[in-house]
Amino acid sequence: MTRRTYVTIGAGQAAAVAARTLRRRGFDGRIVLIGDEPHPPYQRPPLSKEFLAGVDGEDSLWILPPKWVADNDIDIVTGASVARVDTLSGAVELDGGAPVAADAVLFATGGSARRLTVPGPRPDLVHYLRTLEDARRLAPLLTPGRRLALIGGGFIGLEIAATAASSGAAVTVVETDPVPLGRIVGPQMGELVAQLHRDNGIDIRCGAPVSGVRTTAEGVLIDIEGAAAPVEADAVVVGIGMVPNVGTAIASGLQVDNGIVVDAAGRTSVPNVYAAGDVARRFSARAGRHVRLEHFDNASRQGAAVAHAMLGRDAVCDEPNWFWSDQFGRNLQFVGTARGEPVIRGDRDTLEFTAFYFDGGTLCGAFTVERGEDIAAARELLGRTVDASTLCDDDVDLFDLVYDEEPELEAQVRT
Repeated sequence: MTRRTYVTIGAGQAAAVAARTLRRRGFDGRIVLIGDEPHPPYQRPPLSKEFLAGVDGEDSLWILPPKWVADNDIDIVTGASVARVDTLSGAVELDGGAPVAADAVLFATGGSARRLTVPGPRPDLVHYLRTLEDARRLAPLLTPGRRLALIGGGFIGLEIAATAASSGAAVTVVETDPVPLGRIVGPQMGELVAQLHRDNGIDIRCGAPVSGVRTTAEGVLIDIEGAAAPVEADAVVVGIGMVPNVGTAIASGLQVDNGIVVDAAGRTSVPNVYAAGDVARRFSARAGRHVRLEHFDNASRQGAAVAHAMLGRDAVCDEPNWFWSDQFGRNLQFVGTARGEPVIRGDRDTLEFTAFYFDGGTLCGAFTVERGEDIAAARELLGRTVDASTLCDDDVDLFDLVYDEEPELEAQVRT
């Protein structure tokens, strides 16, 4: 009997989790992970925090320990580019290499940093942070007195800002929106995060659309619409989002629309071809539409779910959005959707609280600082009608609210 071969195009979080899940669920065929970076699968979240700060080394980044890879007979091909997949034969065609015959293919190609055109003589002063190589280039710049500018005040941009400021650099964040993170956690919580950064010495300039960036022999100049003078810096980090890596998918004839379009289980329109992680635009019954999410947790969950689909099992992943970030020693977490004015549990002034969001009387989201256990409960309560005053009562155990509905649910099952 011919041994089956499953191939991932991409060797990041989703691919690594898929490989691990396949082995744990009994798949004994060949597993090949093909990545275009010169490294085995690694975690990206520490790149903007512990690794960038020099607290953790590269050995802490690897997702699949070398011994596990050897013991489980996983083939990891690094520094390789896939031209296309022949969807009729299943052959994965490499640029400059022999094709790999596959019985099933998982596209886990992730995304690339969205780039700006920056004229001038010093392109080395313009940085992005998406890969381990990016972090290696950026880390030596985080020194006392160095002027570092960040374009973009999203989670990654603010994490880099916090890491740089904690290293002694003078940091300026330029953000187009009125408050950073406002589109994700709402304006009130976005302003609170901005104040955390200002309290730690960061110059955050909001409502500041960038009209141009250029380098000089000495540094970087950032022009802001309506500003009398440009922002001057020794180097700049551009953090304005990412674009999904869909070139190989297009060349393979897959349906692409702001990502690779897949069903709820991660299946493309082509049999035995799947997609997961940042590149996948998956149908979500929860949202009622196709969505594409860019986060570590989503990549992990989709990687596991798609592995089940590759084995012929249904294990749909349709969890609510969940993000976390660490900034200035504070753990921030968000789940669901931010709508309207939040209600507060805890003490916002001491930055130990949870903000709950409602859509009518239904809990639709939560944002927390230093209260991860509240987020765990909020995930279970999303979509339920919950009394706001009860949520705000610190003497109430939120998990009691979760379990209060169980007898009713059990009764429904019995009937």
